[in-house]
Amino acid sequence: MKKRTLAMLMSVCMVFGLLTACTSKEGENSGSPDPSEAVSGAVSASVPVGGTIGVCIYKFDDAFMTTYRTVLEATLKEKGYQVLVVDSNNDQAKQNEQINNFITQKVDALIINPVMTSAADAIIDLVKRADIPTVLINREPTADQMSAYDKLVYVGCDAAQSGTFQGELILDTANKGDINGDGKVSYIMIQGDPENIDAKLRTEYSVKALADAGVEVEQLDIQRGDWDRNRGQEIAQTALAKFGDQIEVIFCNNDDMAIGALQAIQAAGRKVNEDIYLVGVDALDAALDEVQKGNMTGTVLNDANAQVAKAVECMEALLKDGKTYASGEQSVYVDYVKVTPDNVADFMS
Repeated sequence: MKKRTLAMLMSVCMVFGLLTACTSKEGENSGSPDPSEAVSGAVSASVPVGGTIGVCIYKFDDAFMTTYRTVLEATLKEKGYQVLVVDSNNDQAKQNEQINNFITQKVDALIINPVMTSAADAIIDLVKRADIPTVLINREPTADQMSAYDKLVYVGCDAAQSGTFQGELILDTANKGDINGDGKVSYIMIQGDPENIDAKLRTEYSVKALADAGVEVEQLDIQRGDWDRNRGQEIAQTALAKFGDQIEVIFCNNDDMAIGALQAIQAAGRKVNEDIYLVGVDALDAALDEVQKGNMTGTVLNDANAQVAKAVECMEALLKDGKTYASGEQSVYVDYVKVTPDNVADFMS
C-alpha cells in the first residue's frame, strides 16, 4: 500500500513538472522584455507574434518626448510587439550606434526620433542598407532625403502651423500684443535648437503671423534654450533685466521653456496677460494648468496620442506590404490645435 501511494505521488509530481515547464514557456513568449536587453543588445529568443520593434528617442528627459515615448511603448505592447526603447542622450553618434545595434539584433522595424535632422542622411543610409522598415518621428528630414528609401515614413506635425497658431494667439488678444500702444509688438524669442526644423519654423511663422496681419514687429532678442525649462528661465530673466517693460511678448518654441520663462516673469513682478504675453507649444499638463490659471496666454497642442496612432499605423503598413503609407505619401501630418483659457478645460485630464 505504501509503495502504491509513493508511486502515485511520483506520477503526480512528474505531471505537475511538465505542466509547469509548458506554462513557463508560454509566459516567456508573452512576457515584457527585460529593460536590460535594450542596453546590452540581447534580444530574447521568445518574441511575440507581432515581432520586435526598436525605438530610439533623442533624449528621455525631454518633457514632450516622455509623453510620446510612454504612449508609444504602451500602444506597441498592447498590440503584442516586443519593444526595445533606448535613450540617445542627445548624442547623434550614440544614436547611430544604437541603430546599428538594433540592425545587428535583426529587429523587425525601427521608430526613430533623430537627435539631429542634419544626420538624416546617415540614419536613412543605415536603415536602407539593412532593409528595415522605419518610421521617423518628431523631427522631419527633407523630402529629398526621405525619397532615398521606399520603406521609410515620417510622422509628425507641420511646425509652420504651430508657429502660425502661436502668432494667432497673440493676435487674438485685446491689443494684438501691442501692450504699450506704440504701434509695434516688441518680443523676445526663446528658441529650441536652431538646427532643428521645428524650432526654425516655429520661430519664423509665429512672427510671420503677426506681420501678415499688418502688425509691426520688433525683435529685441533671440536665444537658444535647447527645449530646457532652466534655460528658458535664465534667458527670460536676462532679457527682462535688460529690456524691462519694452518686452511685450515672449515666444517660446515649447512649453518647458515657457514655464521657465514664467518663473522669470513672476520673479520680475510682471503679470502675464496684463503687462506681458507668453506662449508655448506642446500643451503639456503643467502648461495647461498655467493657461487655466491665467499665467500663460496660450499654448499649442502637439498631439502625442494622435501622432503615436499614425506612427504605429504606418509602421504596420510597412511591415505588412513593404510599402509606404497607404496614401503613397512619405510624410504624414497631425494637426496642431490652439489652446486658450476658453478651451483649455477640454484638454485637461
